Amino acid sequence: MIRLLLASLLATTVGCTARSAPAPSTFTGTAPLQITCTVGMLGDIVKRIGGERVELTTLMGPGTDPHLYRAVPSDRKKLEQSDLVLYCGLHLEGNLGPTFDAFRSRVRTVAICEKLDPSVLLSEEGTADSYDPHLWFDVSLWSSVAQLVCDELCEFDRAGASEYTARTKALRTELAALHQYVTEQVQTIAEGQRVMITAHDAFRYFGRAYGIEVMGIQGLSTADEAGVRRIGELVEFIVERKISAVFVESTISEDNVRALIEGCKARNHALRIGGELFSDAMGAKDSAEGTYVGMIRNNVNTLVQALRRSS
Repeated sequence: MIRLLLASLLATTVGCTARSAPAPSTFTGTAPLQITCTVGMLGDIVKRIGGERVELTTLMGPGTDPHLYRAVPSDRKKLEQSDLVLYCGLHLEGNLGPTFDAFRSRVRTVAICEKLDPSVLLSEEGTADSYDPHLWFDVSLWSSVAQLVCDELCEFDRAGASEYTARTKALRTELAALHQYVTEQVQTIAEGQRVMITAHDAFRYFGRAYGIEVMGIQGLSTADEAGVRRIGELVEFIVERKISAVFVESTISEDNVRALIEGCKARNHALRIGGELFSDAMGAKDSAEGTYVGMIRNNVNTLVQALRRSS
């Protein structure tokens, strides 16, 4: 009996030691690296920077809401087989926190957006240390995230550093041009019509970067429920400002937007859907909107077309 207890204790101790061993800080295998990302926007820049040295797995596909996503058994297998796991952080993938914690000691796991200086982040209303995670809608800020991805890859896989650096330079040049395109397109909207109302509050970085007044029916997370009071407040705002278009999102039900339209109709104000925007997920894999650049171009073109029509 004593021998059995000692054997059990030893096995437990060895198991705990193995689980608590630090994850590898550098890649010592043979390329391609197996990298797992959570959302498509992050996966797209990892793919652009990593090139053929990286084999990418993205957990969340088109139409998937990261705020509500929960890990499935196949996700755990993908994480287990990864050399590096990159996720946005800032509570975007909040339900995956325990899953990441379970793998952190075995696989290098990095919340890449949390490496940004907090001074460039937008705080959640009423808080000082909880931040809006939807950084990708400010193209210049997402370009900074691309540099952080490059830095992480260069540190982890030093043999590929020169390749990562060269591809990042090319990518950031392209993103600088995209940022300029968005800026110029928004300027074509009449100043009084630069108002963007969407299903949830995902576009604050877009508003700050490009001079658009943005409002969401739901809060930063789609887990937040939109109450009757919030919809009523927005109806009052829309009628008073004579806004004629609102926008639906690819990952969120249209029900709340339809409630806005009905509320405005009851006030004899015509409100229409100006189009569908990609917010927390990109478009279909083989479409233009299935890339970060294509997603942003689609959004700004949809927005500008709808709001110009309102002018």
